[in-house]
Amino acid sequence: MTADDNKKRSKKPFKRPAGRVEREPNNPFAPKPGIEVRMTAAKILAAVIDKKTSLDGMLDPAHGNPAYKVLSDADRALTRAILNTTLRHLPRVEHAIASLIDSPLPEGARALQHVLSVAAAQILYLDVPAHAAVDLAVEQANRDPRNRRFAKLVNAVLRRMVRERDEILAASLAISPVPDWYRARLVKAYGTEQADRIAEAQLSPAPIDLTVKGDRDEWAKRLDAKPLPTGSLRLKSFDGSVTGLDGFEDGTWWVQDAAAALPAQLFGDLKGKRIADLCAAPGGKTAQLVALGADVIAIEQSANRAQRLTENLERLKLSAEIRNTDLFDFKPDEPLDGVLLDAPCSSTGTTRRHPDVLWTKGPADIEKLAGLQARMLRHAITLVKPGGLIVFSNCSLDPLEGEDLVKDLLREDSSVDRVSIRPEDWPGLESAITPDGEFRTTPAMLPGDEVYAGGMDGFFACVLRRR
Repeated sequence: MTADDNKKRSKKPFKRPAGRVEREPNNPFAPKPGIEVRMTAAKILAAVIDKKTSLDGMLDPAHGNPAYKVLSDADRALTRAILNTTLRHLPRVEHAIASLIDSPLPEGARALQHVLSVAAAQILYLDVPAHAAVDLAVEQANRDPRNRRFAKLVNAVLRRMVRERDEILAASLAISPVPDWYRARLVKAYGTEQADRIAEAQLSPAPIDLTVKGDRDEWAKRLDAKPLPTGSLRLKSFDGSVTGLDGFEDGTWWVQDAAAALPAQLFGDLKGKRIADLCAAPGGKTAQLVALGADVIAIEQSANRAQRLTENLERLKLSAEIRNTDLFDFKPDEPLDGVLLDAPCSSTGTTRRHPDVLWTKGPADIEKLAGLQARMLRHAITLVKPGGLIVFSNCSLDPLEGEDLVKDLLREDSSVDRVSIRPEDWPGLESAITPDGEFRTTPAMLPGDEVYAGGMDGFFACVLRRR
């Protein structure tokens, strides 16, 4: 079959009533159940892929995409599941679609491509009735004047996909689930075998990890959680909200990926030390520093994020001096004992929870962000006293934002030395410590078991000491 097989337009359909109405028996004009979810998913997918728009922003319940905001809670959850699944598997989804069409879709048929991608992801990877995915995709095509002539094509392609699902899934394993540009960078940095392991690991949603203020072993028992070598607790998979778990209202713990819990611990003994957290919101690392005994100045440029930081610390019953300012404008009255710079980055280490990252960012973004991080790090060094520590970290997997950046700094700036992180101090995480004594975690690390999921965010962290 070809994309041109359906060029002839069918008769113009009756105009559907405007607005959303409940589906009524024997009413051919009423919306089909689930159609709003699929249409919303296709629109948001288009914004991510074609306009490089952040998925988190569009799924914000208060300020997000208008079509998403009017959905019920259940429909929002399904929309999120469809979008996350589609983005995680997109190269394989697109390859599956292409394999069932004799010639490429015509130029300008991006809207049709997104309709097919959303439907294919449901058929191949989600527990959604296949007939519903097909029927609703055909309905989407018929509703869109741009796609109406391809409705029969959509129907034929997706029905064939349902019939040949097992064969398609088997063939898709030969296709990397990440974009070509990203896989090339992974291979260059980690080698082919490790790059493929990282790419496959991002297909699994991230588990929920907690950082605990109190007795970790006690809370592991109370929450039926698994202690991790990072000091975190990992929860079993569950469908509810963490706000309903024991200890949330009391501020005993907070959600924080296992890898993200490492940087604040690299200072060693913090009791009585003056530490600045230069990119503080939402506050997980600030909370760690305070809980470890530091006197913390939390710097956050965004007023909204600074407010969120304030609220999070209040729930945790922890106190820090919060300054809503640009970190480049921050000058302490006296040099500090230490600075934590968890710098803004490409976030390529967080694709398990943010699968849109690989489609909204590219090599140019990585280079630009690496330049910003280098400027931030050089400023951070000026804030500490001689002998003071700078912990630099980010959630990128790209060496340009980590190992290479620090190597360039040490070559150009004689005012700091690297303090090696010792594998013997981190039992269970030895493989995450590089020969240069830096942390490099990946989503393929920290094996899981039958009960608890594995993996953690990709993170880079190192310790520098000012001379």
